[in-house]
Amino acid sequence: MGLTWQRLRFNLLILVIALIASCQLIAFTSAQEAQQPWYENLPAVAMDYKVHIDAGKEDCYHQYVQAGATFYVSFSVVRGGDGMAGFAVRNPAGTIVKPYQWQATADYTDQVSPGGYYSVCIDNQFSRFAGKLVNIYITVVKYDAWDKYAKEIEALQLNMQNFTNTIGTVERNINEILGYQAHSRHRESRDYALLLDNNSYIQTFSISQIIVILITCSIQVFFVRKLFDVRSSSKSRI
Repeated sequence: MGLTWQRLRFNLLILVIALIASCQLIAFTSAQEAQQPWYENLPAVAMDYKVHIDAGKEDCYHQYVQAGATFYVSFSVVRGGDGMAGFAVRNPAGTIVKPYQWQATADYTDQVSPGGYYSVCIDNQFSRFAGKLVNIYITVVKYDAWDKYAKEIEALQLNMQNFTNTIGTVERNINEILGYQAHSRHRESRDYALLLDNNSYIQTFSISQIIVILITCSIQVFFVRKLFDVRSSSKSRI
């Protein structure tokens, strides 16, 4: 009995440890999923921003890029001051891959990204009094995923074609059924109207026959009584 109880306690302990480990694994997985951007699994992402950079300030923006994807960013000064600003890009390792240059427009491309967050910085520190309105355009393209996505779309179009044909067949069958139902309703309406007409005719004919019989009986009774009617004489014969 004591050995059985010890085994039961040991099994319960193992079960509790397994549950705790499972909960930690689920929490770790959920945290990782929460850190991943919503667009991570898309084959291509394009974003266009217009930002205002105050005078003497620098703003940096971060973009997540998957490993193997192509990263492209461009900027242009829309208005403000002399129409130029500083532009720099840092890769996920923190290395400046696009040094600062004071210019009106600039761009940068990384054909095969190592994966991670890129920093895009716009510097307006040389302009002490004028703010700048800057347009930033960023694209992240995974060409291998795009090819896979195109194949999936092509297969989906074939499936949609089959689905469309099936829906057309079902629609034709439904239209035929609706036609049969309408025909049945029309026949039912016609039969019901004929039934009402026959009922009204029979009732009218029956009531007319009853009235005629009653009148005939009354006349016959009247004349039969007249035959047996005896007149009494007021003067008796002597």
